[in-house]
Amino acid sequence: MEDAYIINGGKPLHGQIKLSGAKNVALKVIIASLMVEGGAVLHNIPRINDVFELLNLIKALGGRAEFDKEKNTVVIDGDNINKNEVDLLFASKIRVSFMLFAPLLKKFGRCRIPNPGGCRIGARPIDRIVDGMKALGVAVRYEHDTGYYQAEMKGKPQGKFIFGKPSHTGTELLILMSIFGEGTILLENCAREPEIKDMIDFLNTSGAKIKQNGAVIEITGVATLHRSQPFAITADRNEAVTYASLAIATKGEAIISSIPEKMIDSFIVHLQAANGGYEKINDTTFRFFYKGELKATNIETEPHPGFMTDWQPNWAVLMTQAKGISLITERVFENRFSYVEELRKLGAEIEFIKPPVSNPAEYFFFNFDPVKKYNQAIKIKGPVKLHGGALTIADLRAGATLAIGALMAEGESVVNGASILERGYENFDEKVRSLGGNIVKI
Repeated sequence: MEDAYIINGGKPLHGQIKLSGAKNVALKVIIASLMVEGGAVLHNIPRINDVFELLNLIKALGGRAEFDKEKNTVVIDGDNINKNEVDLLFASKIRVSFMLFAPLLKKFGRCRIPNPGGCRIGARPIDRIVDGMKALGVAVRYEHDTGYYQAEMKGKPQGKFIFGKPSHTGTELLILMSIFGEGTILLENCAREPEIKDMIDFLNTSGAKIKQNGAVIEITGVATLHRSQPFAITADRNEAVTYASLAIATKGEAIISSIPEKMIDSFIVHLQAANGGYEKINDTTFRFFYKGELKATNIETEPHPGFMTDWQPNWAVLMTQAKGISLITERVFENRFSYVEELRKLGAEIEFIKPPVSNPAEYFFFNFDPVKKYNQAIKIKGPVKLHGGALTIADLRAGATLAIGALMAEGESVVNGASILERGYENFDEKVRSLGGNIVKI
């Protein structure tokens, strides 16, 4: 047996957690660095599998990608990239490879990138991204026989694009496409996640001219980008929610730092409604603790500033300990409940339900197909006492949820697919052990 965690759970966890750099900032800023002449030095980059895969991809294209793992620092330089085609093997491992359209088109004028990989949590809205590229003047063609997208850019990007529905990756890619554009490019109905603001901060401090006003982003083209100072990646809000949920679910406590409260405020609001313990120590340090029986809740996932889709798997396992019936409706992705059957193996009482939605095409943020059958909501009965079991991770956030479930459960559990979890969590087993958890990677 390998690529698994052996976990002996059933006891409260206590301790302090210093958060790692945010995966969803690090990956995008690494790609943005390829568009900076002379490259960039990035601090607080998490040591996670997705980062390693992206750096290997950049090196395969001819770029410089050096990682000082002791200092969590990366040096990126795309000046010597000499290939304009992304290998299918690399793209199958990491979805963010799709954003390489921006630096490769800037350098070569044309490129080929395959359909991206990553977690299978639903058919991501690639069509919105492609439509946006076309609106800016990029010719994009999908090769059905190879699975590659071929893109060509003649002249500088220009124009305007309105997203039909917000797209996180789409917003970031079109920003990168626009920074060397002709005149001013306007993007409307953009995603508003804080990770996007961090990438904009990186670009603006490198010489870009980007203004953001809510869901509207205005980019005025510049000739070049340069950096003289390193850029530090912000803390990971998904990691914060995972360890907060773990502490409370095991009836323990965790002091978590360093992250601005506004990054996790929608989680905190729902946590307090569920009678979860929360205390602000300072502007970036917080104590999460079990203070008594949890209350059942109803949540719906939404793009920022709503309850984040990445948080709902953690929330589900937490609600197995709440009194009553909790409901979770997933509006962002159409395949985000891979953990349900696995948690049932531990004794969780969860069942799928059909939410009463009058206009699903408008209500859901993915591309709703009226012919397809969806499982978009679950009902959780609690509190239940979980027991050990053999579990299999299907996607990154579900992986953290199954590990939490195993740490809550009495007895031994085997959680297979640890490398999937480690795509997004730095030193997960070490951090859990620092809280007193009994977890071993094999």
